Amino acid sequence: MIMSRAFAAMAVSVLIATPLFARADPGPVVQTPQGAVEGQADGALRIFKGLPYATPPVGDLRWTAPRPAADWQGVRNATRFGPSCIQPFPLPKSIYTDVPARMSEDCLYLNVWTPSDAKGAPVIVWIHGGGFTTDTSSEGIYDGAKLARRGVVVVSIDYRLGVLGYLAHPELSTESPRGVSGNYGLLDQIEALRWVKRNITAFGGDPANVTIAGESAGGLSVLYLMTSPDAQGLFSKAIAESAYMVSTPALKDAVFGQQSAEMSGAILVAKLGAQHIAALRLEDGRTLTNYSAALGFAPGGTVDGKILPKQLVDAFEHGEQAQAPILVGFNSGEIRSLRVLAPHVPASAAVYESQIRTRYGDLADAYLKLYPSNNLEESVIAATRDALYGWTAERVAIDQTGVGQPAYLYLFDHGYPAADSAGLHGFHASELPYVFGAEHLPPFWPKPPANAEETQLSDAMVGYWTSFARTGAPAAAGQPQWPVFGATHAYMAFKAAPRPAEDLMPGMFALQEAVVCRRRAEGATPWTWNIGLQSPPIPPQSAGCR
Repeated sequence: MIMSRAFAAMAVSVLIATPLFARADPGPVVQTPQGAVEGQADGALRIFKGLPYATPPVGDLRWTAPRPAADWQGVRNATRFGPSCIQPFPLPKSIYTDVPARMSEDCLYLNVWTPSDAKGAPVIVWIHGGGFTTDTSSEGIYDGAKLARRGVVVVSIDYRLGVLGYLAHPELSTESPRGVSGNYGLLDQIEALRWVKRNITAFGGDPANVTIAGESAGGLSVLYLMTSPDAQGLFSKAIAESAYMVSTPALKDAVFGQQSAEMSGAILVAKLGAQHIAALRLEDGRTLTNYSAALGFAPGGTVDGKILPKQLVDAFEHGEQAQAPILVGFNSGEIRSLRVLAPHVPASAAVYESQIRTRYGDLADAYLKLYPSNNLEESVIAATRDALYGWTAERVAIDQTGVGQPAYLYLFDHGYPAADSAGLHGFHASELPYVFGAEHLPPFWPKPPANAEETQLSDAMVGYWTSFARTGAPAAAGQPQWPVFGATHAYMAFKAAPRPAEDLMPGMFALQEAVVCRRRAEGATPWTWNIGLQSPPIPPQSAGCR
């Protein structure tokens, strides 16, 4: 094999519960069904970090469904975050880079922020983003204190990433009692929700009023959870920020121009030089993660017929998703910080128009009206944004409305000097410091100014998000009423301040829906990633598609 078996001798760090030594100023203690935990007090808040929700997925448990964490005796120290799940290292330097303090394969922990007097409080379970490859619940940007001070219990979770979280393989499917593989990171999220259902009452939360929330890959995870039978009954509301409803590989069949997930996994394992999965279970998790990432392994969900029964767009279209209120939206400058996702800017307007007409055929006029040739850079990034994030947000709002559930759509279009001067107005994830009221940001993140205007915008967003978790309707004191999406396709624009509006980006959704519909009908091409000058010729109009 390409990796030395010497790595197998490396010890895996497993955190165990131990009684605390006596302290002059002991923290708050909560008796959970698992055992007692001692956290920290922060004014009127109680904070508990590094609580295990599943057995460490190490050794023979690598690439298996998570199992509930064991109970313990004594009082567990809950004042330190658990280790982050293993991710490629070194990380590329970007505005998102925030190197985890600790990484381990033993990483299935969560954190709780709760008001000291909480009783039957609404619960927000936060799922971090990072493309299922990076990120961690311990990042300062996800500090739940400001949300918790509005009377909600905040839970943030870690889940398996990369090849350790999403490898599908024929051997793994064979050994699984359910006959499937992949989706281990998603199963971790579901196990964390089960932990919340069993334990959150001890922290003052209401297990019947749980909102799942996430951004980017966390937002996509929210959509996965909404369509997974395993997650039903574990939450009552959903928040999806910058989610992307991409076509998803199937476990055993090639669909939409993508290899089966098992085939992709078998090819990867062969490239790693392994004869069997048993051999890979002996390898060091960090080395395995780094090699897999270098070989181009792209982690994500697998349509396996059980955990994810079908393509997300099919499940939502047929009303098979969770019947829950949703708050969903995206940012105006998503692609400004994700330029790698967009095509190169063409040499000239003439080349651009010619290519669009060749690729989009009868849809070319609509495309060029929305994304004209008079500003090629802006048109390229706007088209990519809309194909990935804009279409997804509006599609989800339409489908939830269609099953009789309230949907609240937003566009985050806020800029400030440090971001705007870097060409990052409304960049991907730029809403997060406002949603969390966070002060501790990644080192290279463009810092918002510390002034009254920024504070007021954050206070408004914290108010909308927490009231949605409480009642299913976003509201903020002294701010405009957020209209339900409904028949008028209403939404909230977050610019310098919140402003309600209707009919977001006229023509955008209709064009992207036509493209996706035709590709789904044809069945040979993925959707949303391949837009504009990266698009293969759009299939001709067919029954049911514009």
